[in-house]
Formats: sequence, structure tokens, C-alpha cells
Amino acid sequence: MDIRQLRSFLAVVDHGSVHRAAEHLFVAQPSVTQTIRRLEAQLGTNLFLRQGRGLVLSPSGAALVAPAREVVRSLDVARETVAAVDGLRGGQLRIASMPSQVVSPLTELIAAYADAYPHVRVAVVAAARPDDVRDTVRRGVAEVGIVAAAGTHEVFTDFDHVPIETQAFVLVARDDVSLPPGDRPLAIDQLSDLRLIAGQQGTGMRRVADAIVAATDCRIAIEIEHREGLLPLVLSGVGVAVVADSWRPLADAVGLHVRQLAVEDTLDVGLVWQRHHLSPAAAAFVAVIKGAGFDGHTGPGPGPGPNDREQQPEQDIGGGRTQRHR
Repeated sequence: MDIRQLRSFLAVVDHGSVHRAAEHLFVAQPSVTQTIRRLEAQLGTNLFLRQGRGLVLSPSGAALVAPAREVVRSLDVARETVAAVDGLRGGQLRIASMPSQVVSPLTELIAAYADAYPHVRVAVVAAARPDDVRDTVRRGVAEVGIVAAAGTHEVFTDFDHVPIETQAFVLVARDDVSLPPGDRPLAIDQLSDLRLIAGQQGTGMRRVADAIVAATDCRIAIEIEHREGLLPLVLSGVGVAVVADSWRPLADAVGLHVRQLAVEDTLDVGLVWQRHHLSPAAAAFVAVIKGAGFDGHTGPGPGPGPNDREQQPEQDIGGGRTQRHR
């Protein structure tokens, strides 16, 4: 068994077919097929079962996934650690993030990170819900994840976690929509006869929208999974949207009216990763967040302390420009 075999096996697992795995690995399809067959011969068992036109994991294959990911990850971390001895001058950082948190705080965090480590390539992987972030990080598609949920520390108890900030919910509308006057937060019972543009089930934004519908005569007019379409739909006049406060700068920039909602629901935003030694690129990202003064709850906290140094590269981390979002 060698690392090439394990990479081919995991590519088939992650992409669902030998053909797509070969495209991902930039090799010919027969090469992946032969590699998998040799691995199965060495192990003395079938790793995949054919189901229709696709492949599914056999029980033996399912048992191999986690150890294979750990071996591949450990080799990648070892290679990157050696490469970073003279400074973090390359490598890649893959971050899984929910859409609203890409708007904020991830944009500011990446800016600070890129300022400190301009030679590291950053890739952001889309994850619609907290469970999607969990799966993406656990499968090794991303090394760290930005997650927003009610009680992040409870949702990700099996992950390491750095709190970043807490986000409230706001109502975004055009100026011609009738809302109670003033700038005070809007209670749900103050809302009436509104057409809501709602995100998908399983998100905090949808939970608040459903609470508004249950308590008032407002109704959900449009449900959309593509959150990048929320503000354009509001601008078009088809309704109002409940979004996280991270959207406020963009809504302000395009001339929309933003009012905070007087609801108990909030989103705890944090960085999560599996409990193992991080690559130098990921460890530096954690350090940038801590160095920027995030402790997640009561305000800016201290930078990385002595207990954090095991997961930090030797080179100077730097502070970065990120401020706590409010």
C-alpha cells in the first residue's frame, strides 16, 4: 500500500466515480482503475461495489476512509512543515465557509492573512450549513472551517474551536417598504404584511423568517438556496430578507434599508478544525485570528499565548488588519 493508492481511493470516494476521480487527479481513467485494483488485491477485499452506473463503498472500503485520510493528511502536513522551516513562503490553505460568513468576517480575516503570508494560496470551499462545514473539514476537503450556528461550541464539540464573533439578525428592505419609523430594533409583532425572501431550511436566517411567519401575517414569497441572490431580489422589489448582520455593509452600499431585529436568536461564529496537528499554513491562520484580538464573546482578547505555540510556525505571524465586526 502506498500514498498514490490511497489518494486514488479517496478521490473516488469524494467524487463518486473513477472518471471524475481521474479528472481531479489529472490522470487517465485506466490508471485510477488499475491503482484501485492493486490496492484491493493487496488488501484482499473489494473496496467498492457497483450500484447502477455508480460506485458505493463496501464495508471494507468504508472502514478504510478515515485511516486513509489520516495517512494522506499526515504526509501533506509533514511535507509542508519541512517546506516552512525557512518561512511560510508557499503552500495552500483550504477554508470551508458558510456564505454569509464569507461576506464577514472571512473577507477581513483573509485580507489580514494574505498581508502576512502573500505566498500562500487560499481556497474557500462552499458549505451551506453548519453540518456541511463539519463534513467538509472531517473529509479533509478543507483543513479549517468558518461556521455560524446557535452555540457553535455545542455543535462542534468534537472539533477544536476558536470563537470569532456573534452576529445578530437584520431585516433588509427597499426604502419604499412600509416599516415602523425610527432606528430601534424591530420586534416581530411590529411586522405586518411583508413578503419574505428566505434562505434554505437548517439555517439561522430561515429559523428567524419562520418565526416571523408563525407570529404575523407575513409570508414567505421566495425561498432561495443561493444566498448571493438575496440582495438583488430585495433590490428588485419582490420582498424583504432576513439576513445576518454581516450583510449590513453590502446592503448599505447598494442603498437598502437595514433594521436590526429584536429577536433572541444570534449566530456564534467561529473557526473549527479537527483535533490534530495543523499544517503550517492553517496554524498561521489560527494565529492571525488570535492575534487580531478575537476571543469570541466579550471583546478583543490577548494574542497567541505559550500554549498555542505548538501549532504555530516558527516565523513571525504578524497582527493583521482585522477588527471585531459589530
